[in-house]
Amino acid sequence: MADFKVLVQRIRVTPHHNADALEIACIGDYRSIVQKGVFRTDDLVAYIPEQALLPEWLIEEMGLTGRLAGAQKNRVKAIKLRKIFSQGLCYPCRDHWNEGDDVAQELGIIKWEPPVPAHMSGELFSAGPHRTIKYDIENIKKHKHTFVIGEPVVITEKIHGTWCQIGILSDDMAHKTHGQLCVASKGIAARGLAFKPDAGKNKNNLYLRVAKRLDLVQRFRDVYYNGGPIQKSWFIIGEVFGAGVQDLAYGASTGTDESLGFRVFDIYTGQPGLGKFVNDSILDDMCYELDLERVPIIYRGLYGREIVDACTSGHETVSGNEMHIREGVVIRPQIERRTDELGRVQLKSVSEKYLLRKKGTEFN
Repeated sequence: MADFKVLVQRIRVTPHHNADALEIACIGDYRSIVQKGVFRTDDLVAYIPEQALLPEWLIEEMGLTGRLAGAQKNRVKAIKLRKIFSQGLCYPCRDHWNEGDDVAQELGIIKWEPPVPAHMSGELFSAGPHRTIKYDIENIKKHKHTFVIGEPVVITEKIHGTWCQIGILSDDMAHKTHGQLCVASKGIAARGLAFKPDAGKNKNNLYLRVAKRLDLVQRFRDVYYNGGPIQKSWFIIGEVFGAGVQDLAYGASTGTDESLGFRVFDIYTGQPGLGKFVNDSILDDMCYELDLERVPIIYRGLYGREIVDACTSGHETVSGNEMHIREGVVIRPQIERRTDELGRVQLKSVSEKYLLRKKGTEFN
């Protein structure tokens, strides 16, 4: 799972061919533009990633006053300096730091969380960890050796919308007050919470509007249980998108229920923590049987990093007319597997053009 950290890491320094006073510090596959002569290859630095919020004293010490992003000019964002893409900042290592230390707390750095719009918030209930999915995806730049060359993978488009869990609880796991439908956003689900499905205050809630339109409890009952009891829990994980969701609307001009898109990118079966995500082919079959649309598949075949890089850029394919730049892609094995370091194997690759766009939104 992706946790926000400011890790002490070793760098490799290379020349910046478009600027005499700058160099490139490489941290794995990430690049950070630094002043020439400040760092050398094999130095340890605190790598401050994108979406970090820096305290004022640290901004002043690093000479970045007025140069960062956000209303308070305190947020780290991807930039281009003299035609070279730069992600994150390098801070000199202190004497008592060791490689691998997380120094976010010592430096007073926290992760930026965008304010949640009213139509994405609502009245909640405690669903508990057995009714919600905790979910996140690490960047392939942090785990570049996770996939094996030639491994069968599927690469799907990463839609710029908002993560949505639509839980269909088994009859015996149904909540005594709120029933079998368990709907949550990513941040809310991670806390074991869900939106109250029948609360008056939630009538305009984006996630519930989509879930009720799809009526998945009845679909599962009809398709897999012949209209009878639902015998185990299922969690449909997908992306809600359209007008009013994020800055990329994918062709939708209004925020009506009918114009809101929903694309499935995962299905989990069983109790969270004890169940499993379904394999690629089963996900295809279930989307077909339930009449649900899956996120666009850009590539299905053998893994190669050059293939990932080629798929990452370009234009979106959701609306069919290439209206927007592509946010990026998600790569996963066709057959689910896990590693000790990562847990479930799936990684994202994000487009540089997407990260550099102006006035973008990043609601969870």
